[in-house]
Amino acid sequence: MNETVWLLPGLRTPFAKAGGALARYDAIELAVPVVRAMIERLAGAKPDFACWGTVLPSLAWSNIAREVLLDAKVDPTIPAFSTVMACSTSMIGAIEAASMLEGTHRSLALAGGSESLSTAQVTSLTNRSTGKSMGEHMEFTVNAMGTIPRDEQDRCALASHRAAVAAWDRGFFDDLVVPFGGVMRDAIPRSDTSLEKLARLEPAFDPHNGTITAGNASPLTDGAAGLWVASDAGLARLPKDLPRAKLVDWELAAIDIWNEGLLMAPAHAIPRLLARHDLRYDDVALWEIHEAFAAQVLAHIAVLERHREFGPFPRERVNPNGGTLALGHPFGATGARILSQAVKELAQFPAHERAIVSICADGGQGTVALLEAP
Repeated sequence: MNETVWLLPGLRTPFAKAGGALARYDAIELAVPVVRAMIERLAGAKPDFACWGTVLPSLAWSNIAREVLLDAKVDPTIPAFSTVMACSTSMIGAIEAASMLEGTHRSLALAGGSESLSTAQVTSLTNRSTGKSMGEHMEFTVNAMGTIPRDEQDRCALASHRAAVAAWDRGFFDDLVVPFGGVMRDAIPRSDTSLEKLARLEPAFDPHNGTITAGNASPLTDGAAGLWVASDAGLARLPKDLPRAKLVDWELAAIDIWNEGLLMAPAHAIPRLLARHDLRYDDVALWEIHEAFAAQVLAHIAVLERHREFGPFPRERVNPNGGTLALGHPFGATGARILSQAVKELAQFPAHERAIVSICADGGQGTVALLEAP
């Protein structure tokens, strides 16, 4: 970024499996309490604009961002536009907002997204170009790489659940989640899971040779999440006690989905971003990697470890408060969730420590952000 742009945690609903506790709400209804609560915290101030997205929109409306603000009964003079980039939707929304703040009179934006898989007007979640689901594509990647065994995937999923449960128990999420629909906390993290239970689950996409199961893949999820994007001037409108992190740079990647793996783009984007700033893996204190599948996370790390010029990859620094496998994956909301979570965690580190936030997206694309503690 040419000018200083800050990311600050917003709020989100609890996340729940599709067909579960939040199933009666559509994407607008899920977003309204988040946006209303975030703007109420401004104590009379307002953002200059809002950017909101959903991956599976309803045919009943065209601009979910505007509809959310109107239903939230906030100041109707706040402009709002929608964006979409599959699982990276609310992360690309934050990047768009940051770019719109640079060199202008605008200084504060609200970005986010929501998804109701329970009410989505679709019958199939397959990639249009290939006709195959993300899970089927990930099985192809597992087979092609030959280095991602089932038990390693299950251990990755178990670690995500344990970290998420521990984070909830110590109060990490208390100021990030607004109760909604009678749900007080995420409904997906399981304290009672184990490697033995995960090992008993049948493959979900390839019944004969598959390794991906309902236990080591992210579930279809309902939920909404937002975050703040601000210049130095915009910080004055936000609560002074909000954690913050500098958005140093970002990278956008797209790859050949027929030959390089549908969900592998971030593994190509991260080295480019680090090289641009002359950084090694060890220079990054926190890694927040979206967990569409345990196999996808492990595949990303395996590819990153081939770049020996960046040094050994610090696996122990990945997703310390749980990731998508345990917390859930409302497509449009995941970017805002993971960025807010990363900013709060990074703000506890010493000044100038760094974080990488990475999200893979359907269509062979991905987004990566480099953050820095103030």
